Amino acid sequence: MNKLAGETSPYLLQHAHNPVDWYPWGEEALQRALQENKPILVSIGYAACHWRHVMERESFEDASTAGIMNKHFINIKIDREERPDLDHIYMDAVQAMTGAGGWPLNVFLTPDKRPFYGGTYFPPVKAFNRPSWKDVLLSLAQAFKERREDIEQQANTLTTHLAQANQFGTQTELLPGIAKEELFTREQCDIIFNNILTQADKTWGGFGRAPKFPGTFTIQYLLRYHFSFQAPAALEQALLSLDKMLQGGIYDQPGGGFARYSTDEKWLAPHFEKMLYDNALLIDTLCEAYQLTRNKTYANTITHTLEFIEREMTDAQGGFYAALDADSEGVEGKFYVWSKAEIESILGEKAPLFCEFYDVTEEGNWEEQNILWIRQPLAAFAAEKGMEEAALQASLAESRRQLMAVRDRRIRPGLDDKVLLGWNALMINAYCKAYATLGNAHYLEVATRAVDFLWKNMRQPDHDTAFYHTYKAGTAKYPAFLDDYACLIRALIALQEVSGNLEWLNRARQLTEFVIAHFSDETGTYFYYTIQDQQDVIVRKKEIYDGAVPSGNALMAANLRYLALVFDHRDWTNRAVDMLGRLAQTVVRYPTSFGIWASELLQWVKGTKELAIVGPEFRARMQEVHEHYIPFKVLLGAESNQPGMPLLQEREQPGKTLVYLCEDYHCIKPVFYIKEIINLIK
Repeated sequence: MNKLAGETSPYLLQHAHNPVDWYPWGEEALQRALQENKPILVSIGYAACHWRHVMERESFEDASTAGIMNKHFINIKIDREERPDLDHIYMDAVQAMTGAGGWPLNVFLTPDKRPFYGGTYFPPVKAFNRPSWKDVLLSLAQAFKERREDIEQQANTLTTHLAQANQFGTQTELLPGIAKEELFTREQCDIIFNNILTQADKTWGGFGRAPKFPGTFTIQYLLRYHFSFQAPAALEQALLSLDKMLQGGIYDQPGGGFARYSTDEKWLAPHFEKMLYDNALLIDTLCEAYQLTRNKTYANTITHTLEFIEREMTDAQGGFYAALDADSEGVEGKFYVWSKAEIESILGEKAPLFCEFYDVTEEGNWEEQNILWIRQPLAAFAAEKGMEEAALQASLAESRRQLMAVRDRRIRPGLDDKVLLGWNALMINAYCKAYATLGNAHYLEVATRAVDFLWKNMRQPDHDTAFYHTYKAGTAKYPAFLDDYACLIRALIALQEVSGNLEWLNRARQLTEFVIAHFSDETGTYFYYTIQDQQDVIVRKKEIYDGAVPSGNALMAANLRYLALVFDHRDWTNRAVDMLGRLAQTVVRYPTSFGIWASELLQWVKGTKELAIVGPEFRARMQEVHEHYIPFKVLLGAESNQPGMPLLQEREQPGKTLVYLCEDYHCIKPVFYIKEIINLIK
């Protein structure tokens, strides 16, 4: 047992029995490196990653390899989901050195934490144009002793690069006095759309080549762009992308839920790990697609995916787990794939129809096994077979149920059961949108219970607004990061819109004030990723890219815009404009890397509809608003006038429930029902 045995992270615990003398990141390991003047090896991964299993089996469980590591290095294991701040810093360093990144990430540091060499997967013997892991270890140990000056220079160069990288994409200042109408224009929105289409796969959906990631932020932009400007090509690409994913192997056809990405352009073969954040973001996007199109397939997928979340990724107290592993019994995807013979033995006479619909063959469609996927839409398949759609649906559903009963007896993939603040907030937001979209009151109950869980278990003691980043087995730790707070603020905003409880907005405002006080950069424009006074990072990064999860800065720009309207904070409006304005040229040029920012720019161009509902039936009227697709809105409700919220002041009329439509606080004559003014909104 090494020093990881006392950790709570499933990823770290998986390495606790390695012969490598692993430490968690912390003072003990860092001080030892300084005292012994040894280089540090930092190995970063996450529990659901397939390739970390491979490198562990090949190298970290090998006694002779461990001997080299223990002799020459201080070895530190990091769960990238527990410490994304460190992962971001050292991933940037490796990308600067090699032009590529990924996990497992192996990076070598000087005793004072500055990187000088790194890479991702290293094989046990030289292969794939990569040196062997032992050769890397021995070469670097020798270089550290014999060419220390060169290593120090490389470390200085990389650390300087990391500090300077914070300036990417930001102009020094905006030209004074430019109106929002000139800063953000329809032309920019059109260019964003055209730039997205140049990367779009118009056959299989999605963006770019394999491996293919869901691209939810880009799909949302296309949905909103079509809503805003009636652009059928945008809607077509958005729905093609969703439809092909829903038909593909990236979607767990019998069990629900999405894998992290597809290894091929057709969405057939996923990398089988299932992440909480992907499922939250896809539910979010599917809700918008359903509101816009009323396609029942999207509603069914939302329901099916949330059933998976509650069945497999929800804590008994109400929090959500981080991830499911790609592997079971040491084999990637084994839990999810089928042989034709197995399906025939389970389904009997229903097997031929099922196998034809889901492309199940004797030879298999992936590594001699079958991933269930849909080659032909259900309506077309039913017509070809001369069947009623409803009858085909019922038959397939019953067959899937039978397969699930068998699959549930298999050895399951590993579960990463830590609770992460930001990812939980993304799922809370998704549950709120699912409730708004489908009207299932259970979804609101789940969202409220999850927020209560976070408040009870992840707030720092004696502090109303400071949170921890991660929780497991009764222990919360590591100060929360910018995206944790940004996601939580957004979730609280969403929770008020579906519950009508203004307390959630007051909490959102308090958290925003905390973020401004503790994360702001020196110019008062953007926000750092880490809280002020955090001592164990070599640089404070500012994250602006929208990657697998939204950028904390992008979400904060949206949060500031929304809450500024609610609480009449003009300085928050100005900051939101400043944040986007400095990045606008970069967003327009690279929209698939700045998807949240792109939608924010579109909202500034189209304007925000302010809907205030006051009276005894305000909750029912708020739910009626959700029956319509209104992506750019602020929605508030209360039984009576509310001091401190201009949109809810001087609105009350005894015995009446009135709907006010406003823009920049200027309101038209109130109405009793949203349907009376929906054409003005759309």
